[in-house]
Amino acid sequence: MIPIKTTLRVGVVGAGGIANAHLPAWLHLGADVRVHSLHGAPELVERHGGGQVACSLDELLAGVDVVDVCTPTFAHPEIVLAAAAAGRHVVCEKPLALDPDTAESMVAACAAAGVQLYPGHVVRFFPEYAAMQRAVADGAIGTPAVLTFHRCGSRPLRGWFADPALSGGIIMDQMIHDLDFARWLGGEVDSVHARLSDSAPGTATGVVSAHVTARHRNGVISNVTGTWARPGTRFRYGFRVAGTDGLLAYDSADDPSLRTDTGAPDAGGERLLPDVSLVESPFIAELGEFAAAFAGGPPPRVDAADGVAAVRLAAAANASLASGRPEAVELAGVPA
Repeated sequence: MIPIKTTLRVGVVGAGGIANAHLPAWLHLGADVRVHSLHGAPELVERHGGGQVACSLDELLAGVDVVDVCTPTFAHPEIVLAAAAAGRHVVCEKPLALDPDTAESMVAACAAAGVQLYPGHVVRFFPEYAAMQRAVADGAIGTPAVLTFHRCGSRPLRGWFADPALSGGIIMDQMIHDLDFARWLGGEVDSVHARLSDSAPGTATGVVSAHVTARHRNGVISNVTGTWARPGTRFRYGFRVAGTDGLLAYDSADDPSLRTDTGAPDAGGERLLPDVSLVESPFIAELGEFAAAFAGGPPPRVDAADGVAAVRLAAAANASLASGRPEAVELAGVPA
């Protein structure tokens, strides 16, 4: 990604885990960054060797072009609405909000203010996933039929993650990445059916795992599994995309390369995808596309409507957990 040509003034709100990915990416892109957080802003700036500390949200809003919301999920709406009222473009970490109506209200406020809003769905920018999406779009496996995604990492230690009222639980917080990608690859979803197992509900010490099956309107089936495991668990993710002409699979724990199995006799049934670079940070790629859009460039590969749709998918899955039945996904009202 080419660094920003005109210096973009970015205000990062929050100094927790995800801010440690966003701040260095903005600095790499050449942005002038200010950071405001109730806790940890000076330490964040010192840790990454760049940026200035803003003592208040008002001070930050007065001196930036873009607000990057890296706070806990429950604080997203207030900050996004304040940024829109100040006429600032917005990047907001996923999920936009804990429920679809709130997410839609945030998008509507930004649209009314004439500012752009993009959700932090960084998995769309993971090089392995981006290469897979391009391969599928180019017909490498024919027509997609069954999509399978998995993601596993240590259970977050901060207490708010363990409270579904604050985080939305593992489906809204972690699995929303793969639900979003399944929709991007397989099209709109009619219904979802979810199951969850938690060895220590309401704590940050147990193991929690959830599974969501999604039925897409075009007949594609997606299966998404997410796990928050014990501290120190190695982060792992991957996918298997089966189509009418072959299978495309990747697992971060097994092989750093992305392979397509098409059964082609001239390739022994397997070939490496061409020209796949797995080097650039997905956060640099993501924020670089957003920055280009803010400067009048092409739209990025994810937009506010995608952010709302992903919240709707995760909310329907959470409703399925509560009801024990499949739940319809109502996408009416998603902004165009």
